[in-house]
Amino acid sequence: MKVLFISPHYPEEMQEFTRGLSEVGARVYGVGDVPLQQIPSHVRRYLSGYIQTASLFAEDRAVADIAPAVRHLGLDRVECLWEPCIELAAKLREQLDLPGMRYVDAVAFRDKAIMKERLVAAGLRVPHFARASTASMVWEAAERIGYPLIIKPIAGAGSKDTYRVEDPKGLQAVLDLVKHVPEVSVEEYIDGEEFTYDTVCINGVPAFDSVAQYIPKPIEARSKEWISPAQIVLRDPHIPQLEPGVTLGKNVLVAMGVQTGFTHMEWYLKPNGEAVFGEIGGRAPGGKLVDQMNFANDFDVYREWARSVCWQTFNADYKRRYHCGAVFKRAIGQGRICAIEGLDEIRRQCGPWLVGLNLLPIGSPRRDWRNTLISDGWLFVRHPDYATCKKLVDLAVSDLRIFAR
Repeated sequence: MKVLFISPHYPEEMQEFTRGLSEVGARVYGVGDVPLQQIPSHVRRYLSGYIQTASLFAEDRAVADIAPAVRHLGLDRVECLWEPCIELAAKLREQLDLPGMRYVDAVAFRDKAIMKERLVAAGLRVPHFARASTASMVWEAAERIGYPLIIKPIAGAGSKDTYRVEDPKGLQAVLDLVKHVPEVSVEEYIDGEEFTYDTVCINGVPAFDSVAQYIPKPIEARSKEWISPAQIVLRDPHIPQLEPGVTLGKNVLVAMGVQTGFTHMEWYLKPNGEAVFGEIGGRAPGGKLVDQMNFANDFDVYREWARSVCWQTFNADYKRRYHCGAVFKRAIGQGRICAIEGLDEIRRQCGPWLVGLNLLPIGSPRRDWRNTLISDGWLFVRHPDYATCKKLVDLAVSDLRIFAR
């Protein structure tokens, strides 16, 4: 099994997927736009070869560089789990006549309007929406859809450049903020809790699935610096309260033509119990969610994803033992990290249920919270009981504080 893996080192979690591919017996050929020497040594050891291109984002030029360089290898798969390069991977598959997601489907996973059109055609509930490439088109869509509404990039990832708009005055302010975005989706705002539905599929059927709860919604966490974003991977996604979203998710997989690999869907649960689609990516989730799945289920999701795409099997005996919460901390103040408060008490109260901790050390420059969910550090807790896990998450949100100056 020979796999061409796009961007084997970045974002950081791609390093674990590279490891997974190697550990299930694949020969991994990396593709990137940096010299091989800039790939961390612990990643290079999993690579059987590496192809450098000038830019992963100039797709046609990248295909022209990469396809002739790898044609002689006898590749079996082209894989990519980084959102901006999903379409590049599809173009390479078609150029090399390899199985996997086609370009027309990759576009549907990237373009939020096309995505929703597919689901509407399948009779699934999505927010009312319109695509817009000019300010006048946005105003027209807002008039038709009504307030509150959401403005987001058509081909965005995560919640970057995503805004809630309450009224016309707010819309004018947001239009000024998204001038750099070529095309946006104008959408009905859905009032409800926000969850994920994440899967590793084999031939369109989930071999593993997982649901995570966002606390608060990402759009709220992205808008206020003082918030410590949190998320909980729930122990069992197949409970009655979550069934509307899981059923919706499985129908979305069919409508989107999912084959084999990771998917990451976001959905809303309204107070009346209705599940409403948010968006879906043909990739793994970021923001440490895959690591949380590992801690919640006591298995290696990275390796089992690799086994799925290489051999169409899934061997893990996952246990669904724990709820696993993550809390991401943002420093108070600007400059360099100067103090961390509350950590000893967090350790004391969490005890063995604190299973992961990574905070920026004293003296490090704080990060720009607008550009990274990870922010200035994170911690993981897990517990078999949801209420206890949520209590530990809330404790870290309120009592762990990082200061910068």
